[in-house]
Amino acid sequence: MLGATWQWAGTLRTTEKNIGVAPEQIAVRLRTLRDDVRYQIEHRAYPVREIAARFHHRLVHVHPFPNGNGRFARLLTDLLLIRHGEEPFRWGDGDLVGAGDVRTRYIEALRGADAGDYALLLRFLGL
Repeated sequence: MLGATWQWAGTLRTTEKNIGVAPEQIAVRLRTLRDDVRYQIEHRAYPVREIAARFHHRLVHVHPFPNGNGRFARLLTDLLLIRHGEEPFRWGDGDLVGAGDVRTRYIEALRGADAGDYALLLRFLGL
């Protein structure tokens, strides 16, 4: 994923952005997210696919890197699903990097989840 990209690829963000937690909170939030997902899976708090959707949203929200956070979060989410015997999400069956309807619906779904409403994200992911 990080080959032939930017030299800083894979390095945690050290500056404020218009999205994401404060840089000094990134490591703490990632650790908390990991622990929360472990607990949710162990205790079956939600179906695995919904846990993965919520994980994806929270990982994007932390925004650990200067760029590539969506791609990173989708990859980790798919790996989480596969690890638990599920098929990866289809991610709207379209281009999420370039401008277009699929990306617009994806961003709207993430914004809804930012406000605590996961309905659009779950629908976008086919749940």
